[in-house]
Amino acid sequence: MKIAETIVRTIAAPVGDAWDRVLLASIWFFLLAGIWFSVRVNLVDLVADELQRQGWGTRIFGPALIWLYMAAAMLALRTSLWIRYRPFTAARWSEAPLLTVIIPAFNEGAMVSRSIESCANADYPKDRLEIIVIDDGSTDDTWSHVLAAASRYPDLVRTLQFPVNQGKREALAAGFERARGDVLVTVDSDSAIERGALLAIAGPLRDPRVGAVAGKVSVINRNDGILPRMLHVRFVLSFDFLRSAQSVYRTVYCCPGALSAFRAAIIQRILPNWRGQTFLGEPCTIGEDRALTNEVLGAGYDVVYQRSAVVHTIVPKTYRQLCRMYLRWDRSYIREEFRLAKIVWRRPPISRVLTVVDSLLTNLRIPVAYAALVMAVAFSYRDPWTMLRILESIGVAGLFYSLYFLRSERSWEFVYGLAYAYFSSVALLWIFPYALLTVRNRSWLTR
Repeated sequence: MKIAETIVRTIAAPVGDAWDRVLLASIWFFLLAGIWFSVRVNLVDLVADELQRQGWGTRIFGPALIWLYMAAAMLALRTSLWIRYRPFTAARWSEAPLLTVIIPAFNEGAMVSRSIESCANADYPKDRLEIIVIDDGSTDDTWSHVLAAASRYPDLVRTLQFPVNQGKREALAAGFERARGDVLVTVDSDSAIERGALLAIAGPLRDPRVGAVAGKVSVINRNDGILPRMLHVRFVLSFDFLRSAQSVYRTVYCCPGALSAFRAAIIQRILPNWRGQTFLGEPCTIGEDRALTNEVLGAGYDVVYQRSAVVHTIVPKTYRQLCRMYLRWDRSYIREEFRLAKIVWRRPPISRVLTVVDSLLTNLRIPVAYAALVMAVAFSYRDPWTMLRILESIGVAGLFYSLYFLRSERSWEFVYGLAYAYFSSVALLWIFPYALLTVRNRSWLTR
C-alpha cells in the first residue's frame, strides 16, 4: 500500500512554467498514445499475424507482449519519478566539509591542467579543499602539465607519479589512501567541473544515509562532429532522466568517474574489497565507477544524483573510439548487474521493489530486442514493408526520448537524439553480444 501511495504522489508532483507543462503534456501524449500506436499497430499486430499464419499462435509471442506492456508501465513510472526529482540543496560555504578531489591521469596531455584548474578555481573554501593528482605512468607529457598546474596552486595540489601504468582503479585507490578529506570527490583528467560543482555535490552528504553522489555529465567537445553531438543528447538522457528517476528512490546504479562524491569513512571500509575485486577468476580493472557504487549500496547506504553538480567531459569523436568505450561499459555492466542482483535485497522496501522491476525489465529488453530483429529480418523477406514499419517505430521512439532532452536543455540539439536512435540501432547493434562473449576481457581499450 505504501509503495502504491508513493507512486501516486509522484504523478501529482508539481511542474514548472508553461513551457514545462507543454513539454510534459507532449511526453505523456507520446507515452500513452504515440508509442502505443507505433508499437502496437506497426510491430505487435504485424508479428502476431505472421505467427498466426505460421501456426505458432502466441506461444512464443505472448511473453514478449507481456514484457512490452510492463516496459511501457515502467517508462510511465520513470517519467513520474523524473518529474518529481528535485536537486539537493548545495553545501553552505560556512559549513562545507573538508573535501579532497582525486584526479587520476594517464596520457592526458594538456587537458589534465584544465581539469586541475577547474577544481582549484571552484567556489569552495580553500582551507577545506585539497586536490590529489595521480599520474598513472603516463608516457607523454602529462606529468609536466601536472607539475606546472601544481606549482600554480602549491597550497592546494599534491601530486603522485607511478613509474609504470597500474590502471585507473589503482590510481584512485592511491588517492583514497592519501586523502585527508571527509568527502572524496573523483574527477576524470579529461573533464572540467563548473564553479559551483563542489559545493553542490557535497550537499546531499549532509544526510547521514547518503554514501555517494553522482554528478551530471555534459559533453565539452560537442561541436567536434556529429558523434559528440549525439552523445551529448545521450548523456543528458542518461543522467537527467534515468539517474533523476533512480535518485528519487535513492538507488542510483552508477556514480560516474567524471564527477562523483563519496563519504570518506565508507570508502576506507570498502576499499580492500573494491581494490581486490575479481570476476570469473580475473582481476577487475575496468568499470571501477559502477563497482564502487555497488560497494556503497552493499554497505547499506543510499546513492543519489545531484543535477546541479555539473562536469564537462570529452567524448569519442570517431566510431572506433566510441565502440571501444561502449565495449568497456557493457562488460562492466554485465559484471555489475550480477552483483546488484545480490545487493538489491538489502535495500529498503520501496527501493528494493523499484530496483528489481527496473533491472529486470531493462535486462529483458536485450533478448527481446534481438529476437525482434531476427523476426523482422525473416518477415521482411515476405513483406518488405516490415522494415519500413520498424524504421518508423525507431523514429517515433527517438523523437519521444528527445522530448526529455528538450525539457532539460531547451535546445534544438534534441534532433540529434533522433539521429542517435537510428545510428545505435544499426551501428552499435553488435556491441552487447560481443561484450557478453568477451566479458572476461579486462583491457581498458582506450589506453
